[in-house]
Amino acid sequence: MTTTLEKPARLPAPPRPRRPRAQAAGWIIAAVVVAAHVVAWNSTGMSFTALVEGRDGMADFLAEAFPPDLSWDVLQPSLSAALVTLWIGLLGTTLSVPASLLLGLLAARTTAPAPWVYQATRSLLSFLRAVPDVVFALIFVTAVGLGPFPGVLALLLHNIGVMGKLWAEAIEDADPGPSQVLRSAGASRAQIAAHALLPTVTPQLTGLLMYRLDVNVRSSLVLGLVGAGGIGFLINQSIKLFQFDEMLTHILVVLVLVVVVDRISAAVRRRLS
Repeated sequence: MTTTLEKPARLPAPPRPRRPRAQAAGWIIAAVVVAAHVVAWNSTGMSFTALVEGRDGMADFLAEAFPPDLSWDVLQPSLSAALVTLWIGLLGTTLSVPASLLLGLLAARTTAPAPWVYQATRSLLSFLRAVPDVVFALIFVTAVGLGPFPGVLALLLHNIGVMGKLWAEAIEDADPGPSQVLRSAGASRAQIAAHALLPTVTPQLTGLLMYRLDVNVRSSLVLGLVGAGGIGFLINQSIKLFQFDEMLTHILVVLVLVVVVDRISAAVRRRLS
């Protein structure tokens, strides 16, 4: 009778001690983050005491705002202005599609014709994103006057910068297989983009477009505060005239508009995914 000796179970290796440099770097980063928050707190004048002391003013404001004025004389212009806000967001999104697509192709490493074109296009998109749409709106208001038109132009430029970058990243992450097949067959860059690349990433591009529509409708509300039309202009007027019950009515209409656009955008993105 033969017996087999069982091998003793291997004990787990003891955990390696953290390197002193990594430990020191972690403490330094934590100290920098805490110091940055302390400086930010002091620089912005954060004070919960002041917030508590101002509770009487907030109570008076809410007492004047409730109940909202739901009379047709207030509700009718509010609904009309909400539609204008929707149209501003819609045009600012859809009119930016051609330029966003072109710049997105030029700003993607896989489709840029040359490195300098890639860098120049990325710089242009960064500039358009860096300038807030409110600043663009103020510039166009001084150029073409008050109304929805400068709001559309402001959203158009800012959205080109944002959507061009998002689309460029989606193009870079696309499956390279179909493009390589056409490239090996001698297809041009335009043919590869039209017949292999864009059909692959169309669902992602459309989903990002719907997301930007949702964002731009809300942004067009803020643009109205600087004279770019829409329901934001009515909210600004109500605040200046101390008609807080009318202001609350406009805000409720905005809430309904934002919820409807958000639901439609989410439904489209779900279907595409």
